[in-house]
Amino acid sequence: MPELPEVEALRVFLDDHLVGKEIARVLPLAISVLKTYDPPLTALERTRVTSVARHGKFLDIEAGGLHLCTHLARAGWLRWKDSFPAAPPRPGKGPLALRLVTTDGDGFDLTEMGTKKSLSVHLVHDPVDVPRIATLGPDPLADTFDRDAFAALLAGARRQIKGALRDQSLIAGIGNAYSDEILHVAKMSPFKRTADLTEDDVTRLYTALRTTVRDAVDRSSGVEAGKLKAEKKTGMRVHGRTGEACPVCGDTILEVSFSDSSLQYCPTCQTGGKPLADRRLSKFLK
Repeated sequence: MPELPEVEALRVFLDDHLVGKEIARVLPLAISVLKTYDPPLTALERTRVTSVARHGKFLDIEAGGLHLCTHLARAGWLRWKDSFPAAPPRPGKGPLALRLVTTDGDGFDLTEMGTKKSLSVHLVHDPVDVPRIATLGPDPLADTFDRDAFAALLAGARRQIKGALRDQSLIAGIGNAYSDEILHVAKMSPFKRTADLTEDDVTRLYTALRTTVRDAVDRSSGVEAGKLKAEKKTGMRVHGRTGEACPVCGDTILEVSFSDSSLQYCPTCQTGGKPLADRRLSKFLK
């Protein structure tokens, strides 16, 4: 799933390639993708793109006073194209979900792989009209997101720290991959309870969060949209690296699997050398 660093890189890319251009047409090509119907997508035709913003994991393209807000979900992606075939694509064929074409002839496709379709597009007058944007927590890269603000959020969470970091209503933009990375940098178990965090723990976790996200944004800066997925994977220390050696201590990276996701961690760096049991047990293996 694209998370804050990749979506921020896409925002910068679109800011360079799309702002100032006039939209010729926006074509929804998957029934599930469009979540709003008023105003219609045709309202974007012949409007000029004035800005591209990011809200957590949402992209927000503003044109003609309207906001085209996109969440790429687990398997979605944005693919920029310098030109398109003359014939429009057939709806329902392959991974293509939506196409935006400018009057210059370039634009982008939104695609989604797999059978579970979660990619969403909203056309609204204000981004907060999108329910999931309206409930977002603070952006971890915002100047106002300091250590005390982070501590206050965690004080009200009272849950496992892995889940707290992924909660978009608590902190916007961090998902499964970067929460694994943050916890590894912080040398903290994903099952540790927020109620058990000491002041030093909070400081260490806050520092790990800011540096991990900022470093990922810096790595992605200037990378072409089509290469961002590969950049994300190569930058991971533990996430997606089950069975490999930890880059810090050399221990074997382990995994805990769930019904629809998994987490990776280093037992030496994060859990005192002990492997974690299945989350349903929430205990160390004996």
